[in-house]
Amino acid sequence: MTASSTFSSRISPPEDIDAAARALLDGALVVLPTETVYGLAARADDPDAVQRIYDVKGRPAGHPLIVHVADGMAALAGSWGADPLPLARSLAEEFWPGPMTLVVPRGPRTPDIVTGGQSTVAIRVPSHPVAAAVLLRMDELDPAGAPHGVAAPSANRFGRVSPTTYADAHAELAHRLQSRDVLLDGGPSEVGVESTIVDCTGDLPRILRPGSVTAGEIAAVCNCTVDDVRDGVTDIRVSGSLPSHYAPDAQVVVSPDLQAAIALLMAHVEAGARVDRIGLIAPASEPTPEGVRRLAAPKNSDDYARDLYAALRRADDDALALVLAIPPGADEGPVDAVIDRLHRAAAPRS
Repeated sequence: MTASSTFSSRISPPEDIDAAARALLDGALVVLPTETVYGLAARADDPDAVQRIYDVKGRPAGHPLIVHVADGMAALAGSWGADPLPLARSLAEEFWPGPMTLVVPRGPRTPDIVTGGQSTVAIRVPSHPVAAAVLLRMDELDPAGAPHGVAAPSANRFGRVSPTTYADAHAELAHRLQSRDVLLDGGPSEVGVESTIVDCTGDLPRILRPGSVTAGEIAAVCNCTVDDVRDGVTDIRVSGSLPSHYAPDAQVVVSPDLQAAIALLMAHVEAGARVDRIGLIAPASEPTPEGVRRLAAPKNSDDYARDLYAALRRADDDALALVLAIPPGADEGPVDAVIDRLHRAAAPRS
C-alpha cells in the first residue's frame, strides 16, 4: 500500500503516472482519479488482476465492469469492442473523452470476468488528465498491446458511497490494498456521479444508467428518440443498476419539498430521534430547519451532483442517523442522475 504522503499533490507528477502505468501492466491495482468518481483499476485483460477488484470491493461475481481506454475508436473497432453500429461511433465522436460509457458488442480481448459473461462490453474514455495520462503511458510502455484498457469500478466497498476525493478513496480502500498497489491523487472529481451508460447495440440509444450527459444531449447528436431504462428492466446488466446502491450508513429519506421534509423531521423527533443527528441535503434556496445539520446547499443540479457523495460521506463521519434529501428542481443539468442516486441511496438494503 502506497502511503498517502507519497501522492499528496493535486495532480500527480509524471513519476507517479509512470509508476501507476507500470503497476497496472504488472497486474497490480491502482486507485485512479477520473472526472466522475475515483475508480479502482486493474488491467482489463488480466483476469487475476480483475478478480482482485471483486475481492477488494466485496463485489458480487458476475457484476460487469467498465473498460476505460485512451483510444476509444481503436477500442470500439475490433479489440475491446467489436462491430459497433454507427450510433456508437457518433456518440463516441461527440462525448469522448468524457463521462459517457457506451455498451457495444464484445470484442476478442475482453474476458468473461469483465463482462459478467455477457456478449456486450461497456467502454469509456475518461477525460481526467491523470486517468488519461496513465492509460497513454500504458500504451507507450507496451505498444504491442495497445490499446490497453483498465477495468475500473468506483473505489469503494460494493454498494457504498462512491469517493470523489483522494482522501475518501484512501480511507475507503487503502487498508485492503497490497504494497505493490498504487494510489493516485487527482484532486476532487469534477462531475461527482458516475458516467451515463448508453446501450448502443440497437437502432436507438437506451440509457441504462443516467449521468451528467443527459438524454436531451444524446438525442441532439443522434437526432432520434432516446429510451431510458431503469431498475434493471433490460437484458443487459451494467454497473450501478441494483435498487440499493451508493448508500451511507445513515438512513436516507427523499422528500419532495421542504414542508414534507419538516413533517418527516417532526415525525422522527417525536419517535425519539435527536434533531442534531439529522442532516439535510437540499437546494440552496431551501432554508435549514433549526437544529438540523446542513450537509450541502447546491445552487443547481451540476452542483448537486458534485456535492452529493461528499455530503453522504459527511453524514457518516458525523455519525448522523438520518439524512433528509430534497432533489434539485428541473434544469438542463444532471437532474435525472441526482434523483437516481438519491433513490438508490434511500432504497431498502437487502
